[in-house]
Amino acid sequence: MVSKDPALAELQDRIGHRFKDRELLIRALTHSSFGDGAGDRSNNERLEFLGDRILGLLTAEKLYETFADVAEGGLAPRLNALVRRETCARVALDAGIDKALRLSKSEERGGGREKDSILGDACEAMIGALYLDGGLKAARHFYDSFWKKELKKVIDKPRDPKTALQEWALAQGYDVPRYTIVGRSGPDHAPKFKVEVSLEGVKPERGKGSSKQAAERNAAEALFKRETDNG
Repeated sequence: MVSKDPALAELQDRIGHRFKDRELLIRALTHSSFGDGAGDRSNNERLEFLGDRILGLLTAEKLYETFADVAEGGLAPRLNALVRRETCARVALDAGIDKALRLSKSEERGGGREKDSILGDACEAMIGALYLDGGLKAARHFYDSFWKKELKKVIDKPRDPKTALQEWALAQGYDVPRYTIVGRSGPDHAPKFKVEVSLEGVKPERGKGSSKQAAERNAAEALFKRETDNG
């Protein structure tokens, strides 16, 4: 039986919660590609919807407590950084969710266990499942355990890289940065983008990512780091 799967026991040990309703755990790990398309009640899409909202609440609560003297304008970009897909995907890997995912054979062959979209959705679904199984306390325990490193990042680098670069550029007298897609590879279901960011009179930088937005952020971060480190 799938409920006897040792990967499920290992995952529960890692996240520090033993599910009373094992079906919630299984559903949180079930991608829509798995099985015969029995509908969203048999996969993790509804749990992901719920978990997304709970993640936003937990993050807003944590930021409100951590940054007592920061105005709303400084909290919003931090929240966005903590709930975005790439962050959730990193947490999923750290928690070991990738090892217990239930995917179709074709999705498995296509590298589904490494896709940010699948990992991020599964992470949010796990939060939703924890909430239903153990209440906000269980969801908060997972969040506090696995978002520590991500929270440190927004303390050290509170601004989104694109925002940081634009603010720096305008302060230096440049126009706003320009972003151009210079490459795209991979299949339609798992594309890879390459984006170049440029400022007039400044050597451009490039970034890669699984989405246009991720590639833009990586390019912006590279250019901002290079110019401010040199300055």
